[in-house]
Amino acid sequence: MKRSTSNRYNRRQLLRRAATAAVGVAAAPYAITSTALGAIGVAPASERITVGFIGLGGQGIGRNLNMFLPQPDAQAVALCDVDRGRINEGLKAARRRYGEDFTCQTTQDWREVIARSDIDAVMISTGDQWHVPMSVAAIRSGKDVICEKPTLSIAEGRVLADTVERYGAVYQTATEDRSIAIYNRMAELVRNGRIGKLTKIYSQLPGGPGNPGDATPKPVPTNLDWDMWLGPAPWKPFRNGLHMFHWRWHRDYSGGQLTDWGSHQLDTVQMAADTERTGPVEIEGTGKRHPTGLYNVYHEYHVKYRYANGVELYVDSGGTGLKFEGTEGWVGNKGWTAPLEASSPEILKSVIGPDEVKLFICPQGEHRNFLDCVKTRSDPYFPAEIGHRCSTVSHLGNIAMDLGRKMRWDPDKEEFIGDAEANRLRGRAMREPWGL
Repeated sequence: MKRSTSNRYNRRQLLRRAATAAVGVAAAPYAITSTALGAIGVAPASERITVGFIGLGGQGIGRNLNMFLPQPDAQAVALCDVDRGRINEGLKAARRRYGEDFTCQTTQDWREVIARSDIDAVMISTGDQWHVPMSVAAIRSGKDVICEKPTLSIAEGRVLADTVERYGAVYQTATEDRSIAIYNRMAELVRNGRIGKLTKIYSQLPGGPGNPGDATPKPVPTNLDWDMWLGPAPWKPFRNGLHMFHWRWHRDYSGGQLTDWGSHQLDTVQMAADTERTGPVEIEGTGKRHPTGLYNVYHEYHVKYRYANGVELYVDSGGTGLKFEGTEGWVGNKGWTAPLEASSPEILKSVIGPDEVKLFICPQGEHRNFLDCVKTRSDPYFPAEIGHRCSTVSHLGNIAMDLGRKMRWDPDKEEFIGDAEANRLRGRAMREPWGL
């Protein structure tokens, strides 16, 4: 059951009081600007959705913060990162939008953000090991969440989806694909039978890393809280080749490009195949990892999946692209957001009728869609359950390569059939004191 909007919007009375009496939240300064009471194209502060930002790396600032800042009904009120330098960069970005006198809560501890009762939502842009623990904690504190993809494990994804359902939270899996017309169009053509009965799907994802990385321990930078960066992941010394982008190459923090880019391309696969809330029933694959060094994800991979209806999905590293084959033709593209191609011009020119399957798209992006859904209490276009199922496809591929054998999967029970060893790999232990 969804939460009442009236209870959530009552939080904004704190901002109303601040606008008239300069009352602030302890340890959480929020400067009242000239638009606090509203302006042309800007909602009054009392009607804006207050957002705390956790994780201010390249994606955290370059896309997520910068996409929220122009929204007239959103207000950044907290900036959090384990790296003080990144906090300063986030503050600079906010001041470019709000003015040089803008200030807000800044912290290296995300728990201080979700503890605030005047924050409506959080944007999480951290390493994968933090996605679910932070999201679950924020939801339990009464907040809506938009969080970068993917999950770290199948078990964590199930906890997340169940928590969202239990608390009636609005949760957006943060990828832009469902705001990109080419992927929406591709999926609609498949769903509406323009290539006949779907038989095979080919998805190409980037590979990497191209080098094994340097595993030599280094001194922790003075501006970085390394223990908080690690969070629930196993304790290990600081190494230069992890902080910021390159954590994607280590299994303690990510599943590699198969999970990272899989959340993009495989979302379109699941959407087009009408399997968004289920998954494959058989998985097998092979991959290559660097034998030594810091990076231990599969930098090359070839995974085959079979769904209960007989559709086969082939996922290979080496670029980006999609192709859907059916009994009457094919449709796809070669490259990220590349033009649509098909076996005949008639497929490309086909018009989706009013009584056919129309898939929701928000051209303004996942951030705009999230804000709209916070107000309406409806599911965003990439909600937790669908995001979890998408990530699960990638996790299944990694597990099949880890064990080197064909796996049978029950998507209803979310367990491997007759394989205790594989089932143990659905989740990961968390370092104390962190947990779900």
